[in-house]
Amino acid sequence: MIVEKNKVVSIHYELANDSGELLESTQQQGPMAYIHGASNILPVLEDALEGKSLRARVRTQVSPEQGYGEYQSELVQSVPLASFPNADQVKLGTQFQLDTSQGPRLATITNVDEDTFTLDMNHPLAGQTLQFDIEVADIRNATTEEIERGHIHTGGCGCGHSHEEGSGCGTSDKGDCGCDHSQDKECGCGHSH
Repeated sequence: MIVEKNKVVSIHYELANDSGELLESTQQQGPMAYIHGASNILPVLEDALEGKSLRARVRTQVSPEQGYGEYQSELVQSVPLASFPNADQVKLGTQFQLDTSQGPRLATITNVDEDTFTLDMNHPLAGQTLQFDIEVADIRNATTEEIERGHIHTGGCGCGHSHEEGSGCGTSDKGDCGCDHSQDKECGCGHSH
């Protein structure tokens, strides 16, 4: 069996930045499963995995354009603390999802002063060239229900990972693992149906 459309593919991966710093790994949490061809992961990763067989190893570089976009300074805003309903909960590093005119965006508090805080709506990996080292751990046929829904019904964000709060995919459109969460909405798995 090979990696192709409508196959459930389980992968182990390590994600590093261009300096070689390890950013994320599935080695401790188990492989990530996704439906190939359903836009569950970055297109560049799907292309690299297409046609591969069980235990195949793929190393690929992902440019900002192929991954999380260039860093945009206009997505960084200074917000008065008084305008935030729970000012006492504003803490450095806190992430939450905002509904914007361009759709949902993950925002990170990157600075907190006496009267203001800085909100960065760039993806945490924006502007970075990334290195993925991927191994195909399993391949199976997707069920009819999985194909209809476009994802594996696993709970959490639906990407096949078991993330701890505040790690990995979170609620961003494209999580650190390369999963696309732009469709996340309702059921326990985080996807609309």
